[in-house]
Amino acid sequence: MGAGLSALFTGGSLSQLPVRPSLGDLPESCVASIIGYLDPPEICKFATLNRAFRGASWADFVWEEKLPPNYRILFGEVFGSVPVQWGKRDIYTRLCRPHTFDDGTKKVWLDKSTGGVCLSISARGLSITGIDDRRYWNHIPTEESRFSSVAYLQQIWWFEVAGEVEFPFPAGTYSLFFRLQLGRASKRPFGRRICNTEHVHGWDIKPVRFQLWTSDGQYAASQCTLSDPGTWIHYHVGNFVVENSSAPTKIKFSMTQIDCTHTKGGVCLDTVVIYPSKFRERLKHF
Repeated sequence: MGAGLSALFTGGSLSQLPVRPSLGDLPESCVASIIGYLDPPEICKFATLNRAFRGASWADFVWEEKLPPNYRILFGEVFGSVPVQWGKRDIYTRLCRPHTFDDGTKKVWLDKSTGGVCLSISARGLSITGIDDRRYWNHIPTEESRFSSVAYLQQIWWFEVAGEVEFPFPAGTYSLFFRLQLGRASKRPFGRRICNTEHVHGWDIKPVRFQLWTSDGQYAASQCTLSDPGTWIHYHVGNFVVENSSAPTKIKFSMTQIDCTHTKGGVCLDTVVIYPSKFRERLKHF
């Protein structure tokens, strides 16, 4: 027994011990086939395991499945032609970063987890009745908006907001929302959030009407009473379906409350957002 232990500790028999395979011994092509079933953030996490996973995480065929089918059209619309030396992961990464266009009034990006196209339109990119009269509307700075400012209404009789966007959305079903808040939020020292509801009135008398139209004849409408002062809410306007991803889809939309029997005010208008419809449940928790 002593001789056996001596041989073991001196390495005399280590060369004869079987070597067990590890993850690093897997062929890179095999690893790529496995991680292709993961979400993009998970792929990036597994890339830190070892060299095989790191190399597989750059395989074009892995990211081809994650990109929208019309990704070249999307990239061209937003950035111009795709650099020749770029791989599919480079393209995916670039498209996931919000890109501002149309004089800074719109942003578009891919959702990192799903590859779904998301688009946001700022209040400055909308047509707002009375926006040029500071007695009614003001653009105020805030850290709570992707565009660093929102449109704030003090009081008005005739409330109407409209807008449009034309973009080559990939095929699928999309939902359009207005992001609104009753009250004007601000921060006190030490970061404590407060909301001034002094001008909030008139929204509980009649509902607000939301509408959307698409260039191929689709129409949707909804209405609801604005509520919950101090909370940003995504008000769902409706859904639309894109079938032809090779051509731009034009969407027009509006938000109105035109009952002139009473004034209304104290609302912040941030953005109009378009997300894949499967995101609707996620927005309820924002």
